[in-house]
Amino acid sequence: MNNASTNSTSVTNTSARTSSAWDRLASVVSGRRSWAVGLVILFLAIAFMTVVGENGSGDDSPVSLPDSAQSAQIDDILAAFPDADVTPAILVVDRPDGAALTDTDRSAIDTARTRMLAVNRSLPASENVTEGPSVVVAPDGKAAIATVPVSTELSGFGLRDTVDELRDAADTGLPSDLRTHVTGGPAFAADIANSFSGANVTLLAVTALVVALLLIATYRSPILWLVPLIVVGLADRIAASAGTALAGATGLSFDGSTSGITSVLVFGAGTNYALLLISRYREELRRFPDHRDALRAAVRRAGPAIVASNLTVVLALLILLLAALPSTRSLGAFAAVGLLIAAVFVLFVLPPALGLFGRKLFWPFVPRAEAGEASDHDTVDTGVWHRVATGVVGHPVRSAVAAFALLIICAAGLFGTSIGLSQTEQFRVSADSVVGFDVLDEHFPAGQSDPTTVTATTATAAEVDAALTAAPGVESVRQTGTSDTGQTRWSVVLTSPPASSGAFDTISSIRSTLAGVDSADALVGGSDAQALDTRDAAGDDRLLLIPLILAIVLAVLFVLLRAVLAPLVLIAVTVSSTVAALGLGSWVSEHVFGFPALDNNVVLFAFLFLVALGVDYTIFLVTRAREESAGHRIGTAMIRAVSATGGVITSAGIVLAAVFCVLGILPLITLTQLGIIVGLGILLDTFVVRTVVVPALFTLIGERIWWPSHPDQNRSRTDKSSVPG
Repeated sequence: MNNASTNSTSVTNTSARTSSAWDRLASVVSGRRSWAVGLVILFLAIAFMTVVGENGSGDDSPVSLPDSAQSAQIDDILAAFPDADVTPAILVVDRPDGAALTDTDRSAIDTARTRMLAVNRSLPASENVTEGPSVVVAPDGKAAIATVPVSTELSGFGLRDTVDELRDAADTGLPSDLRTHVTGGPAFAADIANSFSGANVTLLAVTALVVALLLIATYRSPILWLVPLIVVGLADRIAASAGTALAGATGLSFDGSTSGITSVLVFGAGTNYALLLISRYREELRRFPDHRDALRAAVRRAGPAIVASNLTVVLALLILLLAALPSTRSLGAFAAVGLLIAAVFVLFVLPPALGLFGRKLFWPFVPRAEAGEASDHDTVDTGVWHRVATGVVGHPVRSAVAAFALLIICAAGLFGTSIGLSQTEQFRVSADSVVGFDVLDEHFPAGQSDPTTVTATTATAAEVDAALTAAPGVESVRQTGTSDTGQTRWSVVLTSPPASSGAFDTISSIRSTLAGVDSADALVGGSDAQALDTRDAAGDDRLLLIPLILAIVLAVLFVLLRAVLAPLVLIAVTVSSTVAALGLGSWVSEHVFGFPALDNNVVLFAFLFLVALGVDYTIFLVTRAREESAGHRIGTAMIRAVSATGGVITSAGIVLAAVFCVLGILPLITLTQLGIIVGLGILLDTFVVRTVVVPALFTLIGERIWWPSHPDQNRSRTDKSSVPG
């Protein structure tokens, strides 16, 4: 036997074993006693949720600072200083009319600070003091600041409540011609935490509503939509509990951002899987008189595509565990677990539920078996998707050129796009901490509103002090204490505005200069240093993780399609559509919504979701095309595949795009941008890539697309299609 025959026999045997496994699984979840399988899974899931409980950190703000960064390492040094357990909140006061503050105003501000200290229950009364004068007036005399210590132990809603109390105390009894804001590190953290107040409940409710409306529109049934929605909704709740358990076991942070994105992924991808399965079930109901036989065939044929799509996204998400940013690692772990749970529920709970209700679930449009129709590859050769596919396959060159021209135009939006939002640019809605920061920055020297912190060994304090004073871009330097561990701390005011490129350059210059001071062990921290370290770590993550994500997706396609050329073509097309989506989304973000730049994490997350989720639709289409290729040439197979999957893929794409857009209800620019880019990218993938690009390229390449496997071994010699390919 020659090598070709041996390879063919091996592929056939492998396919037979895989088919047998799916036959057994399909029989288990579609038989008359399959309800017991679903009931056992539901019982175990409810028991798990009861034991684990609710996610206690779901309302916390993300942790985005890499552990290896100087601005993170300095926290351990600062913990040894006497005032390490407090951090200042800044009261900013000015006049709405812009007039200079009077002596009476200054007295009122001092009284406001006293009220804030009195209600500050985050610290013992003995610690409610701050160094320096109680009120500092701006050089132009039009604004003043005062500091109030806040415990560093507070976070999340506890911090939010404390800052709210401070704001109320500042306003109480203040003259009406004065205006107050509370800003500084604690206030920013409190406002971010507040942005997630009730966010998960709101996000879940809006997501469920969007999915319900789209399912009703898709199925045109008053009852069918309830089944997938309930199944996916249960999967989402189990995923939240699993995230809580995983956080406790690993130390990862299941924060509000991670929780929201995971919920969107579970609902979006889970609904997509359900749509694919139910669509195939409805198709099979036209072939089988017994609805359980139809369900068994649907699970057997849709199951492999669902598993392949799910594993593609899960493996890509797990790559995020290699990231430097803690929030990125957390998202990778929790979202991967959530999607696995979604796939389990769709494959093991949804089929028993569908089998329990039978055909009547599709009322009033109940699919009936047609006499004499028993072909394994029956598709409807009519409808809008059949006409679209026929046009594309009939003119593949023209179709491909037009589609790629559109993608290139969209990708052009990347030119001039900036990456990196400052601390004050995180919010899509007005936040008191941001307004106060802007007022402070307007009236005080640049950088004084948020000084940089430097620590070094006390033995080298004189050298470090001289180096800091002489450093370009430094306005002033002040020692602020020593610790029992032999460290000295400085407060350094920069001349550049916070989070600006000038501030980043100064931070880098200071670090380079201090690295040359022997035995100083100097560290540079503060908000500017944190922003710089986060930006650099995010850039490193993109360079490392994006190629790995592409490699994982490519490997899955190799295994699934058992071909060399097809996966390479598909991954190239997916990257093209992803770049186009990033360009289009960036343009919309800047010119429609007015956002100043893309957040550091948006590019990586958007690339991940667009590549992994975009390949989902390609897998749905191409696995059907491969199935059709057993009896037809490639052109005809693509037409039949697009005709059969066009409706469900379009519905799935619209559902997933809409679900991601729901992220826009949260007030953080990062999540809004992610929703915009991924939503637009999924629509591009649904209506351009899957509909035009893939069919056109497969037709142009011809039968070589499946090399070295040969799905056409059993093709009927009577296939007389005149369609190209």
